[in-house]
Amino acid sequence: MGASEPMFNLPRVVVLTAAVMIGMQLIRALLPDEESLQFLLALAFIPARYSGAAAELPGGYLTAITSFVTYMLVHAGWVHLLVNLLWMAAFGSPVAQRLGDWRFLSFSALCGIAGALTHLAFHFGEMTPVVGASAAISGQMAAAMRFVFGARPRGEADLAQVPLESLSKTLTDRRILTVLVFWVVLNVVFGLGVVSVAGTEGNIAWEAHIGGFLFGLLGFGFFDTGSKQPVPQQS
Repeated sequence: MGASEPMFNLPRVVVLTAAVMIGMQLIRALLPDEESLQFLLALAFIPARYSGAAAELPGGYLTAITSFVTYMLVHAGWVHLLVNLLWMAAFGSPVAQRLGDWRFLSFSALCGIAGALTHLAFHFGEMTPVVGASAAISGQMAAAMRFVFGARPRGEADLAQVPLESLSKTLTDRRILTVLVFWVVLNVVFGLGVVSVAGTEGNIAWEAHIGGFLFGLLGFGFFDTGSKQPVPQQS
């Protein structure tokens, strides 16, 4: 690392997204307990909204639409938020560098929406709220797998030039399969409650993670611009 290079060289959109999530958590922390809970429920994705309970839940019918996106901005606690921020820094950064700000946000939002729809399919009518950006970040991880392993060790800027791997090649690469198996095992272990993380509340919505991951893996090619996309500003 040269003397003029910053220690943390994250894409601007990743930094801003992290700032929004931290801001949401600060708002929750500053509100009284009851208001904090109402704020969380108004933004959370709750399957029961689609089985007739929307009017009874905070936010009313409007949140049946908005919560597909807003649930990604709030988290169960600081540990939950920190884990997601670390994963977004690791996997979201190369994707953001390749796509640019607006494509990154659109792609991430759709990964999160796909995760919410997948969770809804398995938990229709349930009252348990789902919060966190994990589904979107799972999609970012899947997208990154399709090009980061082909990068040469010459610096971050090269990621915008790395060719996008085909799905068949992606799914037969041993390095990618190793990461994928590890990720699936983690989801199963934490999703089934075999292991819990101190400082977080509730179960892991592993179905949402899978939905976001599959969308990211299959849909990234529609957003990718490869070498045609200039590298975004860094922050």
